[in-house]
Amino acid sequence: MSWSNWSGSVASTAPVLRPATEAELATAVRGASKVRAVGAGHSFMPLCQSDGLIVSLEEMAGTLTVAPDRRTARIPAGWSIKRLTEALWAEGLALANQGDVNPQSLAGAMGTGTHGTGRDLGNLSTFARGFRLIGPTGEAVWCDETTSPDLFQAQRISLGLFGIATEILCDVVPAYHLAERIEKKPWGEIRERFDELVEQERHVEFWLFPHAESAILKTLVPCDPCAPPASTTDIEEATFRRLLNLGAFVPALVPTLQRLMMKTNMDSGRRGPAHAIFPSDRTIRFEEMEYEMPRPVGLETLDELVGWIRRKRLPVSFPFEFRIVAPDDIWMSPMNAGPVAAISMHQYARMPWRDAFAEGEAIFRAHGGRPHWAKRHTLSRADVDALYPMAERYREVRRAVDPAGKFLNTHMAELFS
Repeated sequence: MSWSNWSGSVASTAPVLRPATEAELATAVRGASKVRAVGAGHSFMPLCQSDGLIVSLEEMAGTLTVAPDRRTARIPAGWSIKRLTEALWAEGLALANQGDVNPQSLAGAMGTGTHGTGRDLGNLSTFARGFRLIGPTGEAVWCDETTSPDLFQAQRISLGLFGIATEILCDVVPAYHLAERIEKKPWGEIRERFDELVEQERHVEFWLFPHAESAILKTLVPCDPCAPPASTTDIEEATFRRLLNLGAFVPALVPTLQRLMMKTNMDSGRRGPAHAIFPSDRTIRFEEMEYEMPRPVGLETLDELVGWIRRKRLPVSFPFEFRIVAPDDIWMSPMNAGPVAAISMHQYARMPWRDAFAEGEAIFRAHGGRPHWAKRHTLSRADVDALYPMAERYREVRRAVDPAGKFLNTHMAELFS
């Protein structure tokens, strides 16, 4: 059975195993020459490609176990964020934050530093308190801050290099509700007020079409308990899809189509349980590059990106997404040098993206950005060393845990062998 990622740009012919038990997983890992774990395939980089075996834990048995103090829970690592948050809600609990989609496995989201938005809220890896891992010989090991602490620190953003996580001890919080508000605003107004909004709102972000003069502002604020919303998306996609297809057919029309798109009514709102409001359905396939910029230069970087696209009238058909993420202390986290402005650059999957991403990446890098590990980037080993002071210690832990490199693939070996 072949495997491909969500966007269709990464594929592998390696066999895909879906073990039902940890014992079955351990036997398979022990007998494999190379192994990579896969979640929902939302990585745009070749993280899951393998010359040996690909393992998915989506069918593995497991249960949610809430700690007596209700501040942590042991969670099957292969559960999707959707399955996990629904199970937590049934216990009166939630994650403190989520991203804007929820099919990803918990292990995959943590292993790549996936995040939502919020001045005081870090990426999902900051919620991890311990991991149960199947190592290269099939043995199960546990790591946390006191048991194998170096392995724990490396595993927090693991990129799948230290074993296959089967269980994660994770921080949880009491269940809460959110009210979402989507508003179309002049880009100049959002730019002027954004830092103020970040201080005022628990969650705030915006989308900016590079050829339009208005942007789409999204805020999430806690609210009183209420029923789940009827809608599962924050932006209506039917009109957008028609314009994207027209732009793919006639790329020169993209600037005009974006301005036309922004003439439609964008304002909307939803209220409901947090786990139903954070994510939105994303059915339009795209390719993505995301860089985590030092927060003070985030808006400046976006200005330069938009100016470059407008000068060249490039047919970049998707909007930029702009979010704020709190700092952390994780060795390979793009947020470990301070708070960041996360800027996502997208392109419709039916349109060319490589040349535009290459030019955009040069702008991101010139302003001191670090890429999201699962989104398109061209970092070399030397780049990793320059951006991450703990990179060699990370490699030392990898060599100690997996000396034969069973969990490496070609992409990972280039950076961390």
